[in-house]
Amino acid sequence: MSKLVTKVKEYRENAGMKQSELSELIGVRRETIVHLENGRYNPSPKMAMDIAKVFNVSVEKLFEFKD
Repeated sequence: MSKLVTKVKEYRENAGMKQSELSELIGVRRETIVHLENGRYNPSPKMAMDIAKVFNVSVEKLFEFKD
């Protein structure tokens, strides 16, 4: 089974952004970002696209499936 791997934390930290700031920008609770960054939450396609827009990267740069 493949696992979704995320680089959201890496991009967020490189941008000097807090979890709460990212959550406000995309309209979710901070806890959602915490779970996403810790691999306990898979984002909807819309959320993945919203996060990618914040960092001006493709969804594929932020998320990938690994075996």
